[in-house]
Amino acid sequence: MRSILGLRAVLSTALIVSAVCIGCRAETRLNIPAPETDATLAAKSGKQTAVFAGGCFWGTQSVFERVKGVVDTTAGYSGGSAATATYEQVGQENTGHAESVKVVFDPSKITYGKLLQIFFSVVHDPTQLNRQGPDVGTSYRSVIFYANEEQHKISAAYIAQLDAAKVFPKPIVTQVTPLKGFYDAESYHQDYALYHPDNKYILVCDKPKVEALKAQFPELFKEYKGK
Repeated sequence: MRSILGLRAVLSTALIVSAVCIGCRAETRLNIPAPETDATLAAKSGKQTAVFAGGCFWGTQSVFERVKGVVDTTAGYSGGSAATATYEQVGQENTGHAESVKVVFDPSKITYGKLLQIFFSVVHDPTQLNRQGPDVGTSYRSVIFYANEEQHKISAAYIAQLDAAKVFPKPIVTQVTPLKGFYDAESYHQDYALYHPDNKYILVCDKPKVEALKAQFPELFKEYKGK
């Protein structure tokens, strides 16, 4: 159902109207609480890795690369095998992969829990099952791929916290899954939103997420010019 110029690059008018509702939702989703269970800021600078899947990886990357404390981001695939980690194969929706973003962050500047708060606040709608807006399929599912037991504990506790507080109108469907592998996406996907700012999909679905990040987390927002 998609190619590099498929659904996302040539959205119909009907899909654009639908996506506006989804894209703007992040801007109005205010006051999502911070995790009650979180790591403390590290005493020394370092690098840790988090992997999130929240729909199209263009938008997920465009948010996290603008977060202070994030050192690097990479769009890619997680959940399946190396042999099927290509855009065309993942698009068949039978590989087990989800479009994902690897986030390398400095734990002395930002906590894993704060990244989760951003993920649930402005990156995506965690109540949508196997889709995000106009993008439909298991490759667009919501997943936290945890790298260690601490990330597992913080993620599970945060989802329970948000569900208990009924922050969202429906239950969260985000999967919490051990990270078994991450495979870089093709080069043309890296920083796609940055280099294609006039693409209709980017304008409708991803630009509002960046604006929401700046509005809701101004103390964490940084400008991004590319690698």
